Parts: sequence; C-alpha cells; structure tokens
Amino acid sequence: MKQELVERIKNDPDFIRLTRERSRFAWILSIIMLVIYFGFVLTIAFDPAILGTPLSEGSVTTIGIPIGIGVIVSAFILTGIYVRRANSEFDELSNRIKDKVKGL
Repeated sequence: MKQELVERIKNDPDFIRLTRERSRFAWILSIIMLVIYFGFVLTIAFDPAILGTPLSEGSVTTIGIPIGIGVIVSAFILTGIYVRRANSEFDELSNRIKDKVKGL
C-alpha cells in the first residue's frame, strides 16, 4: 500500500509542478548568487585596483568595502525571496497534495 501511495503522489500533477518549479527557482537564485560572488572574486583576482579605489579623496574606506557588504546582503535578500515564495506558492501546492493524500 505504501509504494502505491508513493507512486500516486509522484504522478500527481501538483507534485510534478511543485518539484519542477521549486527546482527551477532554486537554480535561478543559485546562479544569480554565484554570478555575484564569482564576479566579486574575479574582480579581486584580475583587477584589484578597482576595488582598492577610495570612496572619496582622502578616504580610508575603499569601494571594495560597500561592494563586499553588498555581496553578503545579496545572499540574505535572495534567501528572503526564496523563503517568501516557498511560504506562499510552494506551501499552497504542498498543502493541496497533502489534502489529496488524506482524501484517499
């Protein structure tokens, strides 16, 4: 009986949609984060003078500091975007699938 239930869930259109959309969305956000991170690292590696430029004349703080903070903040923002969508759209689909299983 358990294997039959698993197969019914795996073949459910809502489950297929949930896994496809969640996976696609996670990959998109991961790629965005990798581009941001590796863009920062590659800039440090190949043209560190860009990030070493002072924010203003006589300033000790370089442009690399706010950009580095931006890299970290972007990770939090992308995580928040994922959580927001997971708590709305993905949870709704998950609940719909659970309700179908309870109704069996």
